[in-house]
Amino acid sequence: MKKWLFSNSTVDPMASAGLLALRLGIGIMMVSLHGWQKYQNFAQLKESFPVPKFSLLSSWMNSTTSLACTIFAEVVCAALLVLGMATRPAAAVLAFTMTIAAFVILADKNAAGKELALLYLTGAVALLFTGAGAYSFDARFSIVKKRMFR
Repeated sequence: MKKWLFSNSTVDPMASAGLLALRLGIGIMMVSLHGWQKYQNFAQLKESFPVPKFSLLSSWMNSTTSLACTIFAEVVCAALLVLGMATRPAAAVLAFTMTIAAFVILADKNAAGKELALLYLTGAVALLFTGAGAYSFDARFSIVKKRMFR
């Protein structure tokens, strides 16, 4: 389990550079264009933020909790993607959030209205499967661990 969570998945320099670009693009845009605005406007948004009408979530989640969970995904998890730290768990949380956004919150929108959430979802799923690549903290941690146990 730990190997899957923190595996860098590839040592190929070109593949790792591509994963770095993907992580940076998704992470920086998510934090700067989405999450940070929600964080800064928490007081105004906490009463009106949508609660997913999804049976497992709507039973215990209110508007403030929904906003806090979204900010966690869009700021904390996106920042972890930028660093390449705990990439797969962070990508899983972000992918879950984007799935809820695209298919529950934006359910009444057409494809163009869901496009941005689906693009973030696609990148997060790709990182969930591939891991962070060689240019990441995950790769550094796995190298240190390998050296410790040899």
